Amino acid sequence: MSSASAPRVGIGVILVNPAGEILLGRRLGSHAPAWSIPGGHLEEGETFETCAIREVLEETGLHIRSPQLVSVCNDLETYAQSGRHYISLTLLARVNEGDEPELREPDKCAGWIWCDPHQLPAPHFASSRDGISNWLTGRFYQSESDNMPG
Repeated sequence: MSSASAPRVGIGVILVNPAGEILLGRRLGSHAPAWSIPGGHLEEGETFETCAIREVLEETGLHIRSPQLVSVCNDLETYAQSGRHYISLTLLARVNEGDEPELREPDKCAGWIWCDPHQLPAPHFASSRDGISNWLTGRFYQSESDNMPG
C-alpha cells in the first residue's frame, strides 16, 4: 500500500463551555456544507494533545489545556462518500466562562456556534457526529457490527 492510499489521522476537539454546550463550525471546502467540531490533521511527530491544542488555536483563537482522548472512529462513511479514509480521534477540553471563538479561517469555516450536544445541526460530518455520540454515551469506539441491525 502506498502512503497516498494509506488512512490519514484526523483530530477533532469537543470544546465544552460552562453551560454544557459544545462548539461547532459550519465547514467549507472538502467537508462542505457539514457541521463539525474544530480539528484537523495530525502532523508527523506530533502528539494527539499537541495537535488538538494547535488546531483549536488556529481555527478559533481559543487556548485550551489538557485535552483528553475520548473517542476513536474508523471513518468508513467518509471513505464511501469521498474515497478518503480517516482514523479520527476525538479529544475533549473545557473552555472558561466568557471564552468566545474567533473566525480565524474563513476559507474553511463559515462560523462558530455553541450548541446542545444532544441536538446537533445537520448535515453533520461523520467523525464529528460519531465522536460526540461516543463521548455522550461513554463509549470509546463503535465497531461496524455495533451499527448493524439485528
